[in-house]
Amino acid sequence: MKIQDLLKTAEHRPWKIPTENWKFYQEWNNAIFLHWEVELEELKKLVPKELEIDLFEGKPWVSVVAFTMEKIRPKYLPSFSPISDFDEINIRTYVKSGHKTGVYFLSIEGGKQLSCKIAKSISELPYRYSKIKRTANQYQSSNAAFNDKLDLTFSIREAIETKSKLDQWLTERYALFQDTKQAINAFEIHHLEWPIHNIDITKLDFNYPRFKNLLKNKPNKIQYSNGVNVIAWGKTKKDKTSYNKV
Repeated sequence: MKIQDLLKTAEHRPWKIPTENWKFYQEWNNAIFLHWEVELEELKKLVPKELEIDLFEGKPWVSVVAFTMEKIRPKYLPSFSPISDFDEINIRTYVKSGHKTGVYFLSIEGGKQLSCKIAKSISELPYRYSKIKRTANQYQSSNAAFNDKLDLTFSIREAIETKSKLDQWLTERYALFQDTKQAINAFEIHHLEWPIHNIDITKLDFNYPRFKNLLKNKPNKIQYSNGVNVIAWGKTKKDKTSYNKV
């Protein structure tokens, strides 16, 4: 789909597309979603007080999303695959800021050191490098500094034709909120609805010591998506001293 057509397809969004010029194009491909229902008190320890934790039927959720980032580029420049294409794992939860709902990253890992350095410098998102390897049916990562490990084997099943309310709530997010020492940064994004499939996980070794009290037992829900094409706008910053949820 051409970018101009993507920008014209917005009926599924909860609010209008920004009127400002977009800044970046990227593709989030071959994504595996692992979703956990978590305890609110544990999650509060990890989310800045300036953001409100979003709840589905009274419960918070955290998701591990393992995918491949491709063709990321600024608006007026071509992508450069040695930097633009890399595997990524993010661990995210769901938050509100004012009238908008979005995601907040507890962790972001990329499989290329230079890509992580550039992405962190531009976005101020908490990118860090991990060793990541993936094949058609396996996704593996490790980070010795944090003692983090993800090793999963999977098979993709049929497409989900009718999404549940929870499916929509977990996947259709068009804003990102992230904290720095001084500010809360907000990002607007746009894409078509995620096409999702059922998936069988035949092996799952997930060990992130920092989140051992949060992500316990097996995921409550697992999904797969071929991916989406994404338009992103530049970040807006708001100082924490003047930040509120209204």
